Amino acid sequence: MNEDLIDAFLEYLVSERSAPENTIAAYANDLRSFSAWTTEQELDYGHITAAHLRDFTSQSKRSGLKPASINRRLTAIRQLYRFLLQEELVDSDPTRDLVRAKSGVFLPEVLSIEEVDRLLGAPDCSTPLGLRDKAMLELLYATGLRVSELVGLKLQNLNLHVGYLMTRGKGGKERLVPLGESALARVQEYLGCGRPQLVHKAVDVLFCSNRGTAMTRQNFWYIIKRYAVACGIFKSISPHTLRHSFATHLLSGGADLRSVQMMLGHADISTTQIYTHITSQRLKDIHTRFHPRS
Repeated sequence: MNEDLIDAFLEYLVSERSAPENTIAAYANDLRSFSAWTTEQELDYGHITAAHLRDFTSQSKRSGLKPASINRRLTAIRQLYRFLLQEELVDSDPTRDLVRAKSGVFLPEVLSIEEVDRLLGAPDCSTPLGLRDKAMLELLYATGLRVSELVGLKLQNLNLHVGYLMTRGKGGKERLVPLGESALARVQEYLGCGRPQLVHKAVDVLFCSNRGTAMTRQNFWYIIKRYAVACGIFKSISPHTLRHSFATHLLSGGADLRSVQMMLGHADISTTQIYTHITSQRLKDIHTRFHPRS
């Protein structure tokens, strides 16, 4: 596989599709793996068939790769060949009839409402950093934002008067998300008393580091891990855990699936349906624990 073609495809994703950095990085890793395999097999990109791709999938399975990771690789390859067809660099698409790797239902880790309350109550709001962390945690749970969307928020993305924010998700798609009263109050408190003490120069990002620069995903991952330990939550927690908890608690409370899909920014409702499995499993667990004949 010609490395220049991969570079051209990645550049197309950045310039034409406005793909997020983490998507670009994932595609780059997956396509480099595919490129290395085609080199080993002495295959040219213009002569790869569906049979070759099935061989690549089988090799990925033998190497211990999980179905979700294999499917991510296949998605990257599929998008690459759509680009090559568009640029008239190939005559056919070998990924057209490709079947995704089978996988069981993955149920993500979620927090109980009591655990969420403990986590949100962990920051020390007598300090600017505590006010920032409190606002970030409240906002993440209130909106279900991805962590990249959270740290990428700018001041102009907020409409505090109406109680909404505008975010740009995967594929550069914009969506409106309601804040909720608690998150709105915490953000206003942070803007009034916390952020002015953190910002040392003109920056438009909402959440700043202690150096006055934009927060990173890695910084916030560390912060949420630290607060989880501090309040006695020993689950495998990450910023995405609050996104999962947001969706699960909404559905458990009676929200309809389509509304949750819109708030999460899922392109396909089948992605949102994973949370119906979580709520169903929770009901089953409750029945098993408390019904006399379970």
